[in-house]
Amino acid sequence: MPGVLLVASLGLSIAILYLATFDLVVTLAFSAGVAVLLAGAFVFERMQRAPAAETAASPDWSVTAAAIEGLGAEAGEAVAITDRANRLVCANSGFVDAFGVDSAPPLLPFDRPVLEALTRLAREAWRDGSANEDLGALTRAGEAPWRVAVARAGRGEDHLVWRFRRIEADPRAAVTDIDLGGPFGRMLSRAGIEAAIVSAEGVVRSASAGFAERAAGDESATLAGQDFVSFLRSDERERIYFAREGRGGTPQTLIDVPLIDAPAGKAPPGAAGESLMLLVDSGVGIGNSWDGAMQAGVAQLEALLSQLPLGLAMTDRDGRFLFGNEAFLRSVDREGRGLPSFPTDLVVREDKAALSDAVRRHGRGPATSGDMAVRLVSSPEEPVSMGLAGVRGLGEAAVLLSLADSTQENQLRRQVAQATKMQAVGQLAGGVAHDFNNVLTAIIGTCDLMLLRHTPGDSDYDDIQQIRANSNRAAALTRQLLAFSRQQTLRPEILQLPDVVSEVSPLIKRLLGEKITYYVQHDRNLGPVRADPQQLEQVIMNLAVNARDAIQSKGEGASGRISLLTRSLQAREVIKLGSEILPAADYTVLIVQDTGGGIPPHVLPKLFEPFFTTKEQGKGTGLGLSTAYGIVKQSGGFIFADNVLDKQGRPTGARFTIYFPVHRGEMPKKRAADPVGSSDWSVGGRILLVEDEDMVRAVAERALSREGYEVTACSGGEEGLEALDRAGEPFDLVVSDVVMPGMDGPAMVREIRKRHPDIPVLFMSGYAEEQLRKDIDIPDMHFIAKPFSVAAIGDKVAAVMRASGKAGAKA
Repeated sequence: MPGVLLVASLGLSIAILYLATFDLVVTLAFSAGVAVLLAGAFVFERMQRAPAAETAASPDWSVTAAAIEGLGAEAGEAVAITDRANRLVCANSGFVDAFGVDSAPPLLPFDRPVLEALTRLAREAWRDGSANEDLGALTRAGEAPWRVAVARAGRGEDHLVWRFRRIEADPRAAVTDIDLGGPFGRMLSRAGIEAAIVSAEGVVRSASAGFAERAAGDESATLAGQDFVSFLRSDERERIYFAREGRGGTPQTLIDVPLIDAPAGKAPPGAAGESLMLLVDSGVGIGNSWDGAMQAGVAQLEALLSQLPLGLAMTDRDGRFLFGNEAFLRSVDREGRGLPSFPTDLVVREDKAALSDAVRRHGRGPATSGDMAVRLVSSPEEPVSMGLAGVRGLGEAAVLLSLADSTQENQLRRQVAQATKMQAVGQLAGGVAHDFNNVLTAIIGTCDLMLLRHTPGDSDYDDIQQIRANSNRAAALTRQLLAFSRQQTLRPEILQLPDVVSEVSPLIKRLLGEKITYYVQHDRNLGPVRADPQQLEQVIMNLAVNARDAIQSKGEGASGRISLLTRSLQAREVIKLGSEILPAADYTVLIVQDTGGGIPPHVLPKLFEPFFTTKEQGKGTGLGLSTAYGIVKQSGGFIFADNVLDKQGRPTGARFTIYFPVHRGEMPKKRAADPVGSSDWSVGGRILLVEDEDMVRAVAERALSREGYEVTACSGGEEGLEALDRAGEPFDLVVSDVVMPGMDGPAMVREIRKRHPDIPVLFMSGYAEEQLRKDIDIPDMHFIAKPFSVAAIGDKVAAVMRASGKAGAKA
């Protein structure tokens, strides 16, 4: 460009000279001189530029080689630079190692399809500036595929830069193409191996059906997207278990297979961290040597189980018996006959389906355990408890069955249930009897007051007497209910059983008649017992009458024998009995047995229930044995009923056995009878009467007023305290009910004693005096049992006041 401007300037100058002079010769001479000068300048310039051009034609390729060597090594590429003549100008060591120094792109040692592709890439790069292509599809089998990128470069864009990168095979593709939820996964599960593909972040990508079943309980469960470690747990010994199975499952061996076929640090991008996780049952072995060891281990286990007293058997996954020890054969009554094919052959038809399902459930999946009640064919009336436990790692064995003789357990369970029922019925009976006693107190007291106004010759006298007699009969019934519920009033004494038997024997003989033999036998060295003699006589009478009725039920004029026996039982003998109910102690035993044919098995559990009777309607109340049961229990004893068997095991009669603990300590004096006041005179005094039942309060108030007492009647504890505060003078005696709404009798008396510590108290109640004394614990306390008559409460109040010195005789 500068040369063109110079020529134009000279041409313009010549034109101006000619126009100025119009002399052609001068103009030509000037033009020739200028031409000579331009030629010299041009030659001089060419001479100066020749070395620089020569220098620019020979660049320093060592810098370029160092650059592509570093970049190529970092990216794992083979890099080469060629000129327009396809001559190799520069290359890194990766290109030299792959193709040598004698080859230059596109003429490299490839097959014709690859060479044609490289030539096409070179043309596209010269034309468009760049081109690239994957040559994997064009490479022969066994050859490494390449990805090629070509770019035009250089100051004159007269060179091509070639980049070659190997196409690495992705190891994840081969694994993820496997359907873990299909046959391959099931094959692994049968071998005790569960598989899952896990991402670098620990998230499950896919899992086998066996893994899903053991991890989530459902082989069709979708686990993708959940944390892999959430399905596993480890114990203190760092053993790995499925979290759902816990320690009940088999320990697992975890194998982490990285899905990267490259040295560390050279993994393909995106593949680092993704793994195939294999969980192998620790019981799974490989090879014949393991099989032999497993068989030997199973044989040792069977030898061990055969020596245990507990009935044990093993089945396979399909529920077929593999082994059963002698105790198991005895439990199912198949000694000498061996085991059947399946456990379901041992149970009744109704239990077959449930047992089959349970065995199949425990034989597959995680190792679980449990038990179920089944009825054996050998004894269908008594359910037994069969234990089932899944076992793993023992070859064919999949389920361990256990069977224990539960006869004693069932018997104890029935006894506990019976005792609980008897206690509940007793509480109900005691509550009914207590309320009924209030009604009877009012009826009997009213009859007594009416009889005071009638003489034996009056027309109403006999009717009133009849009412009173029936009321007393009802009172006797309530006493029996209280005896059963162990809430009656007892007056225990230290006594010898033979003395009580001797007292009641004459009456028993008269009741039995001539055809029934009465036999008594006493043991030596009998220990004393603590009981109420009158109540104990009632127990013996009830049992004797029951035995008589059993003998007579065999037919009119039937004969038999009733025996009363006493025995001494030491504590060491009690231990030998192995009773779950009877504590180890010394006992004096009373036995009443008969020859009446025994008690039917279905009657024995209900024998001591109130109002239960096997007699005809109208011939029994059903309270005889329940009363005996209550008296014995309230006395601290135990009563049992069973049958006496002959040599053939048939019942010949019933036997009732009563155990009384031997009393240890001093022999207390018998309680003196309360002095009874004469009805010909009365004592004076002020009485505070507190009773919530209107009928009982009215009868007691009238009865005590007739005896000459000044009575203040109140309907509750709060009202009684108010009457005490209003009274000008203190009361001589407080007569109160025990159980009342609001403030009860004992609470009221305690408040009264704070103000008047010496005032005597007489409690009226239908409950047992002994129990009330334990619960209330108030000094100078007296007691009268409901129902009571008018005369009884008058006499009792007089006796209490005389004992307290509160009043004197009054004509």
